[in-house]
This record gives sequence, structure tokens and C-alpha cells, in this order.
Amino acid sequence: MRKHVRIETNPDIMFGKPVIRNTRITVEQILRKLAGGMTSEEIIIDHPHLKPEDIYAAQDFAADYLADEITAYA
Repeated sequence: MRKHVRIETNPDIMFGKPVIRNTRITVEQILRKLAGGMTSEEIIIDHPHLKPEDIYAAQDFAADYLADEITAYA
């Protein structure tokens, strides 16, 4: 997987889950909010220190993660 400069993983932060750099906001949290119908603007209102680029980075990270996933065929 390629490097994502806005995303970091650290075993001492949120149990090592991928987070937006210098925050404790996980990629999963952002994706779940988007899946729940929140807009990027609404997420930023909830977390004013985030930027739109952070939301895009979370989506990009998830897409790259899935692209590298090995699929099993039955």
C-alpha cells in the first residue's frame, strides 16, 4: 500500500488503528459517519480541527486498503 501522509498508525494511539495524523479520530469513525449520511461539512463541524483533505484521505486510505485485499473465490 502506498504512503498516506495524512494517516498514521501507532500502537499507542487508538490501539494502532489508522487515524488522521495528530488526532485520535480513526479512519473508521470518518467512514462510519459518511456511511451514516453525514456530509464532510457536518463531520468538520463535529471536529473543527479536521480539514476536507482529511476526509478525502480517510476515503483514499480505505480504497487502497481494499485494493490490496486478497479475495477468496468459492
